[in-house]
Amino acid sequence: MPAAQRPASRSGSQRPGSRRPASQRPGDRYGDPKVRRTGLAPGLLGAIALLAGLALIDSPGFIVIRYLVAILAIIVGVFAFQARQWWWLPLLAAIAVIWNPVFPLDWSGQAWVGAQYIAVLVFVIAGVLIKVPTTEEDTRR
Repeated sequence: MPAAQRPASRSGSQRPGSRRPASQRPGDRYGDPKVRRTGLAPGLLGAIALLAGLALIDSPGFIVIRYLVAILAIIVGVFAFQARQWWWLPLLAAIAVIWNPVFPLDWSGQAWVGAQYIAVLVFVIAGVLIKVPTTEEDTRR
């Protein structure tokens, strides 16, 4: 059928079998499909726990925050190790040591509040920047 006699297509619709431009492929829509941000979820959870812990600093319930933060710092550290981003390991290890509930450091006042905010920044930035390359196996799922 000549182009002049073809019915007008609906806007945005594609004919079956037509090739989409690279910018509209589903795999490319949400960023680089060759990497995964494995540290993002535990990093954001750690930041949320730290911000919630600001209200509990001088209460007995802060022990739960210590457990959460220490465990999540170790998890993000493992993801940093897998991604071969070694520079995150000292910061995350420091968070795991400072917030460890087994041998707690007796901090109080503004120093402890400031440490909470610094740890929030470390968790969020590490979660966003730690990327693990995907394998052929991951793309098959």
